[in-house]
Amino acid sequence: MTTISIPLNSELNSYIDEQVRLGNASSKAELIRRAIIKFKEDEFINTILKAKQEIRDGKALKGDLDKLAKGFE
Repeated sequence: MTTISIPLNSELNSYIDEQVRLGNASSKAELIRRAIIKFKEDEFINTILKAKQEIRDGKALKGDLDKLAKGFE
């Protein structure tokens, strides 16, 4: 496992301390890991929503995948 060090302003540091104190995470590290995982999940969901919107807008590729791939060569 890799360890990173990041500077935090006092507001963020106090918020993290408060979340740990309230029992919403067992440690600062756990809270930060959960926040990164949530960010990753949100990015994945946004990618899916964007793709769905592109399909609704008629921007999706349709047809034989082999033929479509040749168009990108």
